Amino acid sequence: MFSFLKNALADKDIRKRLGFTLFIFAIFRLGTHIPVPGVNAQALSKLGNTGILGMLNTFAGGALQRYSLFAMGVSPYITASIIMQLLQMDLVPKFTEWAEQGEVGRRKLNQATTYLGIILGFIQSLGLSFGFNRLSGLGLIKNPSMSTYITIALILTTGTMFLVWLGEQITRKGVGNGLSMIIFAGIVAQVPQDVYRFFSAMIHGATGEKLRNGVLILLGVIVLLVLAIVVVVVMESGQRRIPIHHSKKASGAKHTAHLPLKINAAGVIPVIFASSFITTPQTIFSLMNTQDAGPVQQFFMNLFNLQHWMGAVFYTVLLIAFTYFYALVQVNPEKVAENLQKQGGYIPRVRPGKDTESYITYLLNRLSFVGALYLVVIAVAPIIVGLIWKIPTNMALGGTSLLIVVGVAMETAKQIEGRMIKRRYRGFLYN
Repeated sequence: MFSFLKNALADKDIRKRLGFTLFIFAIFRLGTHIPVPGVNAQALSKLGNTGILGMLNTFAGGALQRYSLFAMGVSPYITASIIMQLLQMDLVPKFTEWAEQGEVGRRKLNQATTYLGIILGFIQSLGLSFGFNRLSGLGLIKNPSMSTYITIALILTTGTMFLVWLGEQITRKGVGNGLSMIIFAGIVAQVPQDVYRFFSAMIHGATGEKLRNGVLILLGVIVLLVLAIVVVVVMESGQRRIPIHHSKKASGAKHTAHLPLKINAAGVIPVIFASSFITTPQTIFSLMNTQDAGPVQQFFMNLFNLQHWMGAVFYTVLLIAFTYFYALVQVNPEKVAENLQKQGGYIPRVRPGKDTESYITYLLNRLSFVGALYLVVIAVAPIIVGLIWKIPTNMALGGTSLLIVVGVAMETAKQIEGRMIKRRYRGFLYN
């Protein structure tokens, strides 16, 4: 680990990219402390740190609790990305056509995603302002007029899109995936405060047997956290290597090529998307009068509430669905089979073309089953443990957050390592 850091910091280009990424993080952290005009953020302290407030506040690095410029984080844009990905599955022919046009089509889809993200961001910011103002006893918005709500919504939406732009700059000039790094920074920034609050709540005022039980619970949480990190690292690194032969090789020659299929090919994307998918309906329900909720409204409120068993089950279903969907998006068996056939490569005992595509799809689905099960255990188990031990489920290093932090850290480390290898080969060629 230390040798990797030493080698990375010795590379001038990587040092420059790391410095740029840290600079963007500093801008992000600064924005989380600049409050929106006309808002009394202290009123949110009455709501505690549960439900939509806790989830969005964790991903936004505490910005929602302060009701700052970046209060919504990048959640609306991620929700827009989910919708656009689904619409490309032959639901909207134009989007499907753009998806097949390469770089030009990708730019058009990104532009459409941006527009949709602005619309969703404006709607979600209105919902948050109306809902939290009502839940806080009309104390959040100092002058609750329509013009004030629209102004605040415009500011919050601008903050979200500015964060998206910062993420794009990280992708281009920094290290890692920009949006993932923004979420990573928000979660990590909340860790010290959440750890202190958790430890204080467990041992404050406790004596005798209660103190011993509190210490045992703390030790149990630490052990589970370490085990969860080990499981995440092992599963994210695990892969199935499919041997690839090439027709140009002499008969009997050993194959040296492999097609690596990760156990969790979708990475942390299903976790991020499932979490964002849960928060948008919660925003809509915050606009409604929950005290006089009918059976249908109450059903959907429970369905999008992670504190309720129905919400936990629905979250599990979303994780599984997104894992299978994005595994196929990331690998794309059709393109893999096509590229192998063009390069004269084939999988032993499998015919090139459609048979190869079906075989890769079959293996990918089997691996995705294990990957989905792993994501569900890591993301949902802390919720169950929290309900049993009375532990807050919206801590910065809960199951969902842990998957994102460790997954993003590993992907960033791989990208840095890839850049180091690329520069080493380039130097070798030019020397």
